[in-house]
Amino acid sequence: MTYVIRPATIEDIAGIAKVHVDSWRTTYKGIIKQDFLDNLTYSSREALWQRNIESEGNIILVGVKEEDQQIVGFICGSQTQEGEYPTYDADLTAVYLFEHEQGKGIGKAMLKQLFAEFKKLNYSSSIVKVLEDNSSCRFYEAMGAEFIDSNPIKFGGEQLELLTYGWPKI
Repeated sequence: MTYVIRPATIEDIAGIAKVHVDSWRTTYKGIIKQDFLDNLTYSSREALWQRNIESEGNIILVGVKEEDQQIVGFICGSQTQEGEYPTYDADLTAVYLFEHEQGKGIGKAMLKQLFAEFKKLNYSSSIVKVLEDNSSCRFYEAMGAEFIDSNPIKFGGEQLELLTYGWPKI
């Protein structure tokens, strides 16, 4: 099976929304309240991703299964919010893959491509924020990210910990 990583287009919105919703339901099961996950809709995520794709400054890449052109994952990044983490200039804002596509190197390939896109914009470092109980923390660590800090957040009526990892040099 071969996969291609390419820039997202407006035509990819439905595929990105499907990955987003389905991935949230598997990734955050037992972390975020189930009723919140059950109420996620493809249409609301399609609207979100249309705005994201049309917005200046976002880099959005999709992982596509070459044989049938199915979107199996996506990654998104942008410049960090001013003053938030002054020594970091880029922010990996989202990376999701269908659960059955994980462990095949697609996430790693998407991350490498995103970092290459960051470098074209003269970004030299990046952060990522992730919920504490999210197993992707291990992926970020394996990809060289270092723990920076932890902050409490309220999400879906629950108090959770949001961890920030960083790559001082991408």
